[in-house]
This record gives sequence, structure tokens and C-alpha cells, in this order.
Amino acid sequence: MSYKSLLTVITDPETALVPLTQLTILSSLFDAHADALCLGIDQTQLGIDYGATNATLWQESLLQARKDAKKLHELASTVLARNEVNFGTLDEVSLIGDLARAVARHGRFTDLIVLNKPYGPQDISENEALVEAGLFQSAAPVLVVPEDRLLQRVPRHIVIGWNESAEALTAIRKSLPFLQRAESVHVAVIDPPRRSLERSDPGGQLCQMLARHGVSCEIDVLSQSLPHTSDVLLRHAEDKNAELLVMGAYGHSRFREAILGGATRNILEQTDRPVLMAH
Repeated sequence: MSYKSLLTVITDPETALVPLTQLTILSSLFDAHADALCLGIDQTQLGIDYGATNATLWQESLLQARKDAKKLHELASTVLARNEVNFGTLDEVSLIGDLARAVARHGRFTDLIVLNKPYGPQDISENEALVEAGLFQSAAPVLVVPEDRLLQRVPRHIVIGWNESAEALTAIRKSLPFLQRAESVHVAVIDPPRRSLERSDPGGQLCQMLARHGVSCEIDVLSQSLPHTSDVLLRHAEDKNAELLVMGAYGHSRFREAILGGATRNILEQTDRPVLMAH
């Protein structure tokens, strides 16, 4: 198995270089096609009355969004061409409230979406919306990359967060191209419940499935020794010198929009290494 179609979505030139660089590295590693969706953001919001300046504000915001999209397109084309990978670039304009639809329209046809870490020193307001859209609207896995911890090679050591959920299993299946090339894969099971379907052999069936795909893995049963499950998982990833963390993404609906759940948000706020998530 391999990734053959990769996508990143950029909305700001100040944070665009990280996902573009990671995109080119992965494209070379997997001999994949790299696509960059360059979104100019129209900050006006439908349903809000701006008074007598309505038409003028809308027009100015739209024109600025088009200019931003063109600049991002030029940046992406330059970076991707310089790295000699097969690539495509597309510039579009999106309303700030319609980001999910734009990302979903393109993300559903890709194998992996590469995005910035949504929280950090260079936190851009759209970054969280992009991650949410990728996870909950596109059905593609999302690789979230911290600014200073890009994957320079296929990760040799990987930690999987396993809790028997459909989300975790989806993330694992969609990370197989990484897992199959890793030297070691650790399946972290934190305080398995007594009434679990796997109570007699936590993670056993998962490891059997992965072994049939050529993945060599170990099961690490951990206790809830820190306040949050996310803390335990991140500590274990550090202890195992993992270059990649794989886990399910969880959220809940508010006003019919998907938002990141507590554990998922905690991981993305605190992680200092790439995380592959899927819903």
C-alpha cells in the first residue's frame, strides 16, 4: 500500500511553507502526486448586516481574497517546482464560514491531507477550521505537522493510540503506508476496561491484523498515571522516541458543525511531533 495523492490547503503565506515542504518530502518518499489548494479567505459573513457599506465591504473583501489566493498560488508553485515533484496547484476564494465545503470538495479525492498544527506560536484562525474540515468532512486522514518537527523520512518508530473505537481503527488502516515501512510500531492501550471485548488480550486482534499486513508491532498496556489520556499517550510517544503518533479523531456536533473533542484538541495543542488522525 502507498499514498499516491497528497493534498495541502494553505490560507496564509506566513504558515504555508511548513505544509508545502512536508508535502514535497512525502511526495518524493511515496512517489506521489502533490496538490496544493490555495484559498483566499473572504472574511465577510452571510447574514450579517453591515449597513450602508454592505456592497462596498463585500466587494473589497472579495477582491482582497482573490489577490491573496493568487499570491498563495505563486508561492506554492515556486516551492513545489523547486523540489521537482509531480504537482498541481489551484487557487480559489472561500467565505470564512464555508471553508469546510471547500476542503471537503477536494479532500475526498486524496489519500492524505497535510496541514499545519492548528495551535501554536503562529496560530492562524483558519488552521483549526481546516483540520476540522479535513477530519470530519473529507473522509481523508490528516497529517498534522508541527513547525519544527517535519517528517524528513518515513518514520522508523510509530506509536498508535488504541481504544477499540471505529475512529482509531480507521486511522490505523489509513496509516498503513507508514506502518508497513516502520521499524517498530507500539500499540498503546491505556487502562483497558474490564468489560472490554479485548479484556483478555488487549490489542491482540489489532496486532494480528497488522502482522498480516507485514507490520511488526508490540502492545504496551499503560495505566492512567497522568490527568488526561492525551498526556499519557504523548509521554509514551516521547519514551519510545516515536516520530509519528497515529490515533482516531473525535468531535461532537454544535449548530450542525463538527468541532474537535477534548482529547483530540489536547493532543493537537500539546504535541511536538507529527500526528496522523482520521475520523
